[in-house]
Amino acid sequence: MLLEQGYVAHRVRYHHSAMTNGPIIVKVKFYVNDREVGMLLLSPKEFSTGSVGYFANSKISLGDDAQKGYQAQVQLVKIGNKAPKQTSSEEQ
Repeated sequence: MLLEQGYVAHRVRYHHSAMTNGPIIVKVKFYVNDREVGMLLLSPKEFSTGSVGYFANSKISLGDDAQKGYQAQVQLVKIGNKAPKQTSSEEQ
């Protein structure tokens, strides 16, 4: 639907400040036709699955006819960060 209307809303830039010893700051920006329409600042999160990463959600407007805008959600999950599951023989 967005592409039919001429929108290019899939371009998301990701960057973080990995050069510091402090906490990682993750910012995601949303662009439509090279115009920034939204930004999310992700917070550290431990997901219910036990994985860790970053998460944010908000409403953004793409400048189209959607009166209430769009619900945006971004999650980054660290790959390979969960401890391996114990087998029944290891639990005893």
